[in-house]
Amino acid sequence: SALPPKADVRLNLLQRAATFTGRSLQRESRFRKDKKSAMRVTIIVLAALQVCACSRSDNTLDSPVPVPDFVIARGQEHYAFSRTIPPVVRVHDGAIIEVHTKEASDGLVVPGMTVEAYRQVVFPEDFGHPLAGPVYVEGAEPGDILAVTLHQIELEDWGWTDTDPHWAYLGDELDELHLKTYIFGEDAVHARFSDNIVIPLRPFPGVMGVAPDTDEMLSTIPPRANGGNMDDPDIVEGTTVYFPIFVEGALFSIGDTHAAQGHGEVSGTAIEAPMQIIYEVNVLKDGRKISEPQYETDDFYAVTAFALTLDEAAKKATRFMIDYLVGVHGLERHEANMLCSIAADLKIAEVVDQNVLVSMHISKSLFGETR
Repeated sequence: SALPPKADVRLNLLQRAATFTGRSLQRESRFRKDKKSAMRVTIIVLAALQVCACSRSDNTLDSPVPVPDFVIARGQEHYAFSRTIPPVVRVHDGAIIEVHTKEASDGLVVPGMTVEAYRQVVFPEDFGHPLAGPVYVEGAEPGDILAVTLHQIELEDWGWTDTDPHWAYLGDELDELHLKTYIFGEDAVHARFSDNIVIPLRPFPGVMGVAPDTDEMLSTIPPRANGGNMDDPDIVEGTTVYFPIFVEGALFSIGDTHAAQGHGEVSGTAIEAPMQIIYEVNVLKDGRKISEPQYETDDFYAVTAFALTLDEAAKKATRFMIDYLVGVHGLERHEANMLCSIAADLKIAEVVDQNVLVSMHISKSLFGETR
């Protein structure tokens, strides 16, 4: 049931192995400095690629996306965060996982739905996002870090956006619900908002997170230290996200996929859409500790911070970036503070999910880095 390889292939297997290994070593070295750890990652990655190349006769050597070891189909979702939710699959460290996500309403919204029909929809009081998972990662322990790399995000054929007085940032200025639906053609790169407005598609998962250390069934609505509903539109294909692990196995989940979203998500929704995602999990041990998710791309490193107010979240994000610059790049704290002021960017990810989320980005080009 794995996705077929893309027709437009650009990398052969050897190129993929070199790139994949280099990226894994870069991620590992960010948290673990010993040579034995780097060698272990090299062996695991190369062995995994060899197994993938040999075991799938339907895949060409030119596929740029790692072949999934595990597939999570629709129909296995959960709707909260808790250590008590049983995993749907147990995977090895370094596994490649394919998930098929639902859109955020879990089927209450359908393609082409009218505004009048939407206003009759009743969302459950305990509504939660449908999440694919949890995934138990062998060897993951509290205090470790789970690195999740988004190798491929493929949009399906439709999506929707609403504006709801209960959720919108300016909800007290709105009178009633409104809805807009979209149909995407094959290989679509834009959504048609109106006759003269098109929106570039930039798909990403709104919710990614590990299980918190609690028996309570926590709502998926707000972002927290475990990740959750971060709604950060910069966490796109090619990004690696780092999560602090709170429970054995990490119990990672993903969902609430968005086809496009502005920073802030001020109406309360993005373009909510079902998708297919291929991601990789790696457990990082004995390295720098983080208390909330962080992420990186080829171009920048980013920290995230949640809080009840933008002011508090922005202060936390600045503090986390200073910690990163001191711990990874060896700056003094006063130097790191100055560098943040002249070269780092605070960004509002979202403001509508009870807790707000703020990120801070810094370019890798400042340090001569490439992934």
